[in-house]
Amino acid sequence: MCKELGPPEALVIEERSVPEPRAGEVRIAVRAAGVNYVDGLIAAGRYQIRIEPPFVPGSELAGVVDAVGEGVTGVGVGDRVFATLGTGAFSEYVTVRASQVIALPDGLDFARAASFQQSYCTALFALVHRTTVHPDDVVLVLGAGGGVGLAAIDVARSLGARVIGVASTAEKRALATAMGAEAVIDPATEDLKTRARELGGGGVDVVYDPVGGELAEQALRALRFDGRFLVVGFTAGIPRVALNLVLLNNRTVVGVEWGGWAMRNAEANGALLDDVLDRIGRGDLHPVAPEQRPLEGAGSAVADLIERRAHGKIVLVP
Repeated sequence: MCKELGPPEALVIEERSVPEPRAGEVRIAVRAAGVNYVDGLIAAGRYQIRIEPPFVPGSELAGVVDAVGEGVTGVGVGDRVFATLGTGAFSEYVTVRASQVIALPDGLDFARAASFQQSYCTALFALVHRTTVHPDDVVLVLGAGGGVGLAAIDVARSLGARVIGVASTAEKRALATAMGAEAVIDPATEDLKTRARELGGGGVDVVYDPVGGELAEQALRALRFDGRFLVVGFTAGIPRVALNLVLLNNRTVVGVEWGGWAMRNAEANGALLDDVLDRIGRGDLHPVAPEQRPLEGAGSAVADLIERRAHGKIVLVP
């Protein structure tokens, strides 16, 4: 429960009665709930959509339907499903509209199903819909050892691109390499702009930046002529960048806000999710197995993401 907006440590465990599904709803016994950076922003009151407490955080989950409300068809007790919702996933039982749940493919376990959607839909939306990544393009991925960065590496690699990862620890760089990055950069010991240009043969074609902060300008400077800079997030803070760096080399800066687009374009987002699932089913994409933590560890899990200590993805297991 988030009873007051603030740091992740303020989240508390609370016992409630098991909710009953209303007409058109199903109840899901949660087997895993994905932990995302946005969950911390919402709980802190720092997200662009403000939710007043009290509420249960968490926006991704997977589990088993254990009750259905009146009028529900197409979903039954015992079905393995996953769902995305605004809040409520950090719980043992969740009621959601039947139209929100999606059957879990046989190739996805509960942990992966609860943690792939935001990162992979964002990556495919960015690299296929917001720009076009061509075979042999060089894609520079910042935050490459986190869940969002690993998904971007996976998607870019599947599109035929060469990928360079940027990550702050040896463990994160190892994860990026295992996912398919052909080279990695340590921004603490290497000049990001210079090294990226060297590895990219004079520059990179695309920057995928969920980090922001002081690395953003260095990454922008690493772009070759006609390069594309994808603004995905600001885990290190919102950067200030001189726009002459965009003009001088005919670069393009593109905003990537999958969540807002998905809410406005439900049908198109459904097609995007189907595309992601098809690519996973074909073996083109490979969501990582997330770290599993108990539900009682929600506060520390969110804090690890906010403070950029997490490696890969994290799920809570009730």
